[in-house]
Amino acid sequence: MLDEMDIKILSILQEDCTRPVAEIGKEVGLSTTPCWRRIQKLEEAGVIERRAAILDPLKVNAGVTVIVSIKTDQHSHAWLDRFHGAVTDFPEVVEFYRMSGEIDYMLRVVVPDIAAYDAFYKKLIGRIEVAKVSSAFAMEQIKYTTALPLEFARAGTEGRPAKPKQPETAAIAIDK
Repeated sequence: MLDEMDIKILSILQEDCTRPVAEIGKEVGLSTTPCWRRIQKLEEAGVIERRAAILDPLKVNAGVTVIVSIKTDQHSHAWLDRFHGAVTDFPEVVEFYRMSGEIDYMLRVVVPDIAAYDAFYKKLIGRIEVAKVSSAFAMEQIKYTTALPLEFARAGTEGRPAKPKQPETAAIAIDK
């Protein structure tokens, strides 16, 4: 698991992975070399998967977000393989989930406009048969982050957040 120093380093890197190691080390109380070694170990352990630039969707003409719900009546391995292959081939699909409940799959699709989404939709249904597709266009982005919550990663919590301290209570005797 991760210790407090790892958590501090990851918090900084999630905010801005271009910061110099010396600057990160200074902020967390380490010299450059030990800080760099920790970052390397986090990369080797797969905690840090990659470093990426986060782009402004409007400036790259991908400002329309569509949440696509897909329901299927086919669950064979052959269909699943074809479906997964078809969806992952589309660069417009930036997130792809298999769901529990009424919806089988959920996609987050980014496109320049409704016409581009319609073209995507036609290509998708041309490649794979689905029972039902429902699309919802985002009107406003209220929150978006790539930063994961790190309180679950603390050593000893086994994936659970630390338990909040219980308020101290005093026993009161009541005479009857």
